[in-house]
Order: sequence, then C-alpha cells, then structure tokens
Amino acid sequence: MTHAYKVTGMTCTGCQSKVQALLSKVTNVKNVTIDLSAGVATIEMDQHIQTNTLKEAFKDYPQYQLFETEPIVVASTLDDAPTASWLTTYKPILLIFAYISAISIIVAYSANEFRTMEAMRVFMAGFFLTFSFFKILDLKGFAESYAMYDVVAKKWSGWGYVYAFIELGLGIAFAMNFQPLATNIITVVVMGVSIIGVLQSVMNKRAIKCACLGAVFNLPMSTVTIIEDALMIGMSTIMIVMM
Repeated sequence: MTHAYKVTGMTCTGCQSKVQALLSKVTNVKNVTIDLSAGVATIEMDQHIQTNTLKEAFKDYPQYQLFETEPIVVASTLDDAPTASWLTTYKPILLIFAYISAISIIVAYSANEFRTMEAMRVFMAGFFLTFSFFKILDLKGFAESYAMYDVVAKKWSGWGYVYAFIELGLGIAFAMNFQPLATNIITVVVMGVSIIGVLQSVMNKRAIKCACLGAVFNLPMSTVTIIEDALMIGMSTIMIVMM
C-alpha cells in the first residue's frame, strides 16, 4: 500500500535527502519518494504504519513535521504510476560520459596513433573532476543521500564529506599524471568499497536515490550505477597491469 503525507520544514535538496533517509529507516517502509516543491512524502509500505510511528522518525529533527493528507491512500502500487523513459532518466549521466569520452579520444589520438593509457587517464580525470563537482555543489545533500546505502557512510556520516574530496583529489592526480601507480591503487580500493553498497541496494531492489551526481539530479539506484563504479575499477586495474 502507498500513502502520502505532508512534511513541513524542507527547504532544500539536503532536507529532502534527510527526510527520505529518516523515513526509509522506519520498519515496514519499502520506498519513500519526496516531492520537495509540494512538501509531500509518498511512502510505500509492506503493511499499514501508524502516523505517530512515522512522526517518531523525526524526534531528533523537530524542524520536520509530518501530517496526514486527504486522501491518504495514493495508490495500491507505484508500478501503476507513469514513469519516465530510461533515456530521459539517465540523460545527465549519459551526456557526461559522452563528453568525457570525446575529450579522452581527442587527447589520446595524435600522429595517427591512439594511446590507450592516455585515453583512460584523461577519462578518469574527467570523471572524478566532474562527479566531485556535483557532489561538492551540495555537499550536505550528497553526504545524507550517500549514507542511505554506502557501507562506510552508514557507520560514519562524515565519510560522505570526505569521499567527495577524495574524488576531487583523484581527478587532479589523474589530470597531472601524479604517482600513477599509487593513484590507480587508491582508485581501486575506494571504488571497490563504494560498489559494495550499490550492489546491496540493487540486489535488494531498494528504490533509493543514487548519489553519484550528488543531490543535484534525482537519479535512481540501478545497474547503471554498478557499471559506472565497475568501469572505474576496471580501468584502474588495466592501467596497473599495463604499468
């Protein structure tokens, strides 16, 4: 069953992510969707949850208040709701990959020779610099979204803040070709830990927001996120072997 509730106190995407994270932790909550502009939380539940139980989720955050709306029941399932096409949903990330790939190919191709290592290095630099930019754009929102699924961020909320700057550092290191062996090893370790939470969320079919582009774009967690992380791990591994 799916119910809608009015939530006051949300003023930014960081608040949106926080409210979504708090409500997602309530027992029997299957999925939470937040409409920031309308101030409405749509909650899919395995069984009916008392409104007071949902309100209890905000006991440590009194700035957020939850109220019932009329009608309460929105739909029997979210599957009946119209959804955007795959291409529309992932258009931002596809465009970013296309631009970074184009730049990498142009830089790596010279004198009728294509330098594979150079292409991967430039791609990694562009990837980490771009993705860290979107994370740092709303650092708090990213950290709160990331804590919903990352295995480290779940235990230490500060990891989300640190992770954004690790990506920035890796982007700069790849761009400068600084200590390439160490840079690639760090990339494999960091992205390897990151992909664990992504795999768990996708395998458990948790409908949560992917924080790969921070809190700027509302991208759902999916196999696209797995491919994104696995691509970085694969490229770094290949570069380590080729060295």
